[in-house]
Amino acid sequence: MAGNPWGSLVSMLVLSRRVGEKLLIGDDIVITIIDTRGDGVRIGIDAPRSMRVNRAEVVEAVQASNIAATTVDDDTQAALIALVSQAAKPTSPPEPPSTPADEDPSPA
Repeated sequence: MAGNPWGSLVSMLVLSRRVGEKLLIGDDIVITIIDTRGDGVRIGIDAPRSMRVNRAEVVEAVQASNIAATTVDDDTQAALIALVSQAAKPTSPPEPPSTPADEDPSPA
């Protein structure tokens, strides 16, 4: 089965439906065939708000974009390593501010 991400673990149910007919998934999801246009089908999905409904091609595009965003070329990686190394170097603590008790009380 090409395109099935679960391999042989899941079988696909293939149905023929006409405009206006519905499919029930569980007790609270209803798929309604709204219209057919050429090689496309418009469907309506009635599901609880807690149920996420996403188009597969959008999810795949977002995943690919997320992977691309985390990919770093060699120059960028070297620059980041240099910055982290520089930030990790210990620095001497700043000198405490002077207080009136530290000042010389003799007139100048």
